[in-house]
This record gives sequence, C-alpha cells and structure tokens, in this order.
Amino acid sequence: MENATKVDTTIKNEENINTENLNDNAVLDALVLDKKQFSGGIIKAIFFTLIAVFVFFVPITLNGQSDVPFGVVYKSIKSALGLVGFWIGGVIIIGNGIASVYGKYLCKNKDSAIYKYYAEDSKIHPVFYLFGSICTLIILLNYTLPGFHGPEFIVNEDIGGTVYSIAMDVALIIPVSGIFMPFLLNYGIVDFIGSLMEPLMRPVFKVPGRSAVNAIAAFVSSASVGVLITSKQYRKGIYTKKEAALIATGFSAVSVGFAYKVIETADLSDHFLPIYFIAMLVTLLVSFFMCRIPPLSKKESVYIDGHEQTPEEIAAEKVPAKDMLKIGSTRAIKKAATAPNLFTEIAGSLKDSCFVLPKVISLLTAAGITAMIIATYTPLFNWIGKLFEPILWLCQVPDAAVIAPSLPVGIAEMFLPVLLIADKVSLLSEGARYMVVTVSMVQIIFFSETIVVMLSTKIPVKLKELVICFFERTLIAIPVSAIFMHLLF
Repeated sequence: MENATKVDTTIKNEENINTENLNDNAVLDALVLDKKQFSGGIIKAIFFTLIAVFVFFVPITLNGQSDVPFGVVYKSIKSALGLVGFWIGGVIIIGNGIASVYGKYLCKNKDSAIYKYYAEDSKIHPVFYLFGSICTLIILLNYTLPGFHGPEFIVNEDIGGTVYSIAMDVALIIPVSGIFMPFLLNYGIVDFIGSLMEPLMRPVFKVPGRSAVNAIAAFVSSASVGVLITSKQYRKGIYTKKEAALIATGFSAVSVGFAYKVIETADLSDHFLPIYFIAMLVTLLVSFFMCRIPPLSKKESVYIDGHEQTPEEIAAEKVPAKDMLKIGSTRAIKKAATAPNLFTEIAGSLKDSCFVLPKVISLLTAAGITAMIIATYTPLFNWIGKLFEPILWLCQVPDAAVIAPSLPVGIAEMFLPVLLIADKVSLLSEGARYMVVTVSMVQIIFFSETIVVMLSTKIPVKLKELVICFFERTLIAIPVSAIFMHLLF
C-alpha cells in the first residue's frame, strides 16, 4: 500500500476492503468508505462495542454478588466443571511438563509441532514445567485420594491450595477472554478511546491513547486480561516493544473484585471506595515515573516486525482537542466497517489463547509455589523487608517495623502481603493496614500471575527486568501512598 498520508484509499465494495495496515492511524484516516459501508460501520461499531462494554465493564448482581459478565461467565464455567475442571487443568499442566522435556531435550525432528512449540523456551523452562507438574499431581491426589497426604510445604492450603486455585482461574480466564476480546479490539472502541486519551497517555506515560483500554480492562476484569490484550496488540504490530513493556508492567492492575477481597481481609471494607480509587491513582502516578527510568526507559521503540517507530507514526496518533470526538468516532466506524469476519476472529483469538495456556498455568504453578515456599519457610522476605523500614519511617507510617516484611512478599503473590498481617489486623493501625493494601495493589508484578503471563505471552521483558521493576514500583509507591494515608487517616 502506498503512503497513506499522500493518497486517499477509496473502498468501492466489501470485497475490496484491505485491512492491511489499518492499525496505522495514518492509513485508517486516509481510508474512504462509501455511504453503505459507513452506515454498516456505524451499526457494527455500536452493536459490537456495546457487547464488549457490557461483557468487560458493566457490573451485574447475581445471587447477591456483583461482578462483570466476563467474571460471571468464567466463574460459572468453573463452578459447572467442578472437580472435572480441577482435573482437566491438572492434566494440562502435567502433560505440558512431560511434553516440554521431550520437545526441548529429546526431540530431533525440528519440523515437528512439539519441537516448534518449545523451541523459543530456554533450557531451564522444562525444569519449571516439570516441577509444576509434580506439584500439581501431589495437590490433585491430596484433594481426591483418601488417605493420601503430600508434603505439607506443597499441599498447605496457603501455598499449593492458593496457587493452584489462581492457576485454575487463569486457565479459564485465558480462553474466555479469547472469545470476547475480538469485540473489544476489532470494532472501534480501542480507536475511539485512544483518540480521546492520546493527549494524556502519550506525553504523561509514553504510550498510545488506546492503552487506556488495557488499564480499564485490568481494573474491572483481571490483570491477566490486561496482559493478554497488550500481548495481542504487540503481536499485531500495534505497540512497540517499549510500549508493550510499559503497558503490561504499568497498567495491568488487579481487578476491582480481587481488590475488594484484599481490602476486606485488612478489615478496611468501610473505606473500600476511597482506598480503591487511591490505588488506581497511585498506579498511574507510579507509572509516570517508571516510564522515565531504566530498565523500561531503555526499551527500543521497535515493532515486532523489526521496523523502528517513526515520528510520523507518533504524529498520526495525535488528535487536536477540538476534533477528538469526531476523529475518534470516524476511526471507530472505519475500523468496524473493515473488521474481518467475527467468527473467524473469535476462532483465531481462541486458538492463540489456548496456544499459550499450558505454558502460562504451568509456569504460574511452579513459580507461585516456589515463591510461596520461600515466603512461608525462610526469612528471606523478612531480610528484604528491612530495606523498606527506613523509607516507611521517613514517611511517618505507623507500625513500620511490623509491616515492612510484608511488602517484598508481593512479588510472590499479590494477596500475600495482606495475608501476612491478617492475624494482626486488630493490633495494627488503619494507616499501616492501608499501606500494605495499597502498595500491594499497585506493585502489579508478581510470580503467581502477571510475571508468568508476561513471560509466556512474549511481552518483550526479561525476568531480571521484571524483578527490578517490582522493587522500583514498590519504592516509588511507598511515599506516594503515604501522602494519601495522611490525608485519609
């Protein structure tokens, strides 16, 4: 296709619509639809966007519990499957562990599917997959075989039980999100919100306006959904390496439902709304700093196909304030009008989601249980926590010495920090409990979910970089959260 900034692209009929490069706003803006296509685009944009908004963003109440329809769907499937689903997930993890050893170490046929599936994994990956398989088998037998009791450091409900439960949630979140994501990504809502948010997102957070959708999806649905959307956009050539890394590590926050569980455990339910919105604001403030310091600031502005992002491509995303609604609406309509066949896209999205599922839940189980064992049976996190005591003291946070060890534990599992103070809530001040809750919610990066999802879905970040980012986010979040603590309590 010729340079879209120099030539109009007029579409005469449905068959001639070329969707190539339509993720480039310059090409999309140059596209001209006839009256019939424009009207069809309006209908598709409104109808499918309403479905996406309803599924991911509109809370509904069933049986006295409030959740978004996406959450209701995957939880209903989980409930319907019951023990069968519990075993299906386990068989996938166990099968992946065995297959990874063969595919990575024993298979000599480089054209075979099993070789190609594990080709990009490191030599250490099968070790983690196999460890996850062994832990999974022990947990399954412990739950279902009378008289069997595995090692306490694995079957402990706070270790293996917690991690495996999260893994099974993610095992359903991935395919269910794969079914509904085309509604969110293909019919213009991303382009519309992107146009509105571009004046804020690009200068403040160094990312496109459309990344606001990722943040919203993570807040109302789950962190995994935010990472999966980012991964899909990166692999489609919409985000650069730097943008994908910034979005995945900065905006894939915990969902409102999970946040409520954390706040409730800390006995702060009466302050749920202010704490939750403060956590969202702190997340944004932390991300403002993170995009300006290494390692994320050093990421290349290069797309997955290897070409470097140009000033023209960034400029094409800029929208004059007075034209934001008009341009955003027009882009949404054009995107909807040129969207591929819905069922083909759903099938492709579901296939992509299921392709990464075995690796994600296997790594999640292995890494999560490993981190939880370290947190439970060693003083490592207590030692690391000592590093945070001075900054907590400087910020005049009450009970600093008591809550300091809980903060680094968040790298294992987001829920762990509040679990470590759960038996002390009556002894700790509200300000101290608020700090544990808020900091843990804005850390974002933890082994039991987001780290393994990022690594498994090829988000362009390394494990070492994620660990560094975790500690950077924590150190920045403490003083920022402390400011709001003094205002609230």
